[in-house]
Amino acid sequence: MNAAPADQIRLLDVQDLDVRLTQLAHRRKNLPELAELATLEADLTQQRDLLVAGQTEESDTSREQTKAEQDVDQVRQRAARDQKRLDSGAVTSPKDLESLQRELASLAKRQGDLEDVVLEVMERREATQERVRELTERVGAIQTKVDDATARRDAAHAEIDAEVATINKERELTVADIPEALVTLYDRIRTKQGGVGAARLFQRRCEGCRLELDITELNDVRTAAADAVVRCENCSRILVRTPDSGL
Repeated sequence: MNAAPADQIRLLDVQDLDVRLTQLAHRRKNLPELAELATLEADLTQQRDLLVAGQTEESDTSREQTKAEQDVDQVRQRAARDQKRLDSGAVTSPKDLESLQRELASLAKRQGDLEDVVLEVMERREATQERVRELTERVGAIQTKVDDATARRDAAHAEIDAEVATINKERELTVADIPEALVTLYDRIRTKQGGVGAARLFQRRCEGCRLELDITELNDVRTAAADAVVRCENCSRILVRTPDSGL
């Protein structure tokens, strides 16, 4: 392939722009905010799960407390009825009186036991409520950090995207002045060679693979026509000759 030396040199401008685009893509993919967000979101998920578990436990203990209080109330009502019968004098049989008194004593003990249950459940519920409050505050604090990191990430993305758009526009204008066949060859090589399709020959060294050309390769390049598109024998990239090539 042949191309004017000036067009070949313009490939170096395109290559510089492509390198900048690659760097920007790498920067966008590796923003510190992304790692920060990943950590924060993992923590947020964990704390939200704990919060849901705490809220569930609080709901369960609330129902348990209500049930225990209802049990106490039933025993109280039963004891009140028995006490009313005892106080009314309607029960005159000594055996019935003894049975009624035993039942009142049993109900008193039962009531005491149930009230202890109520107190124990209330203590657990209060502890759970405090835990829910702590987790709610923690989730809120982490969410605030997530929102801040998200805003910083979005701002960085917007800045990078704006720079990418500017470089792409500049690349379009630069490529427009280069023969299409040369650009096609350059793009094909760039895809295969890790983003570098054209390299300067500087002081007898290919700046693509960083290897110095041997004497035979140098002679081949030296004797090639000025408009010949030469390739590096080591990395196959387009080798662009300049006054600093050392030929």
